Amino acid sequence: MSRIPTITGLALALATTLAPTASAQDSGAIASTDPASELYCERRRLGYWFYCVKPVPVEQPDAPATQPVAAVQELDAITAELRELKARAILYPTEANVAAYIRFQRAQLDRASLFSDVWQRAIWQDPELDYTLERPVGALAKKQWQDARAAERDSALTHLSERYGLFYFFSSTCAPCEVMSPIVKGVAERWRITVRAISTDGGPSHHFPDYKVETTQRSKLGLEPKVTPALVLWDSVTRRPIPIGYGVLSADELQDRIYLLTSKEAGHDY
Repeated sequence: MSRIPTITGLALALATTLAPTASAQDSGAIASTDPASELYCERRRLGYWFYCVKPVPVEQPDAPATQPVAAVQELDAITAELRELKARAILYPTEANVAAYIRFQRAQLDRASLFSDVWQRAIWQDPELDYTLERPVGALAKKQWQDARAAERDSALTHLSERYGLFYFFSSTCAPCEVMSPIVKGVAERWRITVRAISTDGGPSHHFPDYKVETTQRSKLGLEPKVTPALVLWDSVTRRPIPIGYGVLSADELQDRIYLLTSKEAGHDY
């Protein structure tokens, strides 16, 4: 009987020692080895039977950055609002609707005036932006530019006859030809350009008595058929025609066209 208490005491001591471990395993508790987790549990004064793992914070998705409204979209919105206010004022012409349209339109006119003013100031201050330096619009500057250009043109036309001749297509029953014939003759005589006058209907010309009757000349030169008067330069070096134009042209316009077509490349005089 004296050994029974001893065995019982040992069994109880063993059960007390093993009980926490067994219970923790049965309950699924996790013994954390993370110092941060242990500190977290200690601060919260949690019992041994609780999970001692610091919860991981859920990352919130970044809010999309606000994109600035594109200028073209803002302008489209202004245009759309102006059209809506105008339509509303026309369909429902109350004083409030008409006044709203007028106010909004006035605001856009002020905006346009500001743009125009800044545009002009920018041109004044930057010579690369000022196109009037190439083609003046002021009376004094324009006169000086025209005189310089006329001198340059006349210098080029002085030597024109060394390389170019002129085909002139006319009709004896064509009223515009009666106006154009003396102009062609006067320009040709001034610059000593040889003119070959060609009658499209076989009739004569008072200004070009030594004319030829057309056979296939116009089609060979690539001219529009049945349109008179018509003028074509002939380049004796490249052996190709250069159409000048149709209808009545003034002497200055005719000389300018000849000058541009023979002395200036496209895109260098505009």
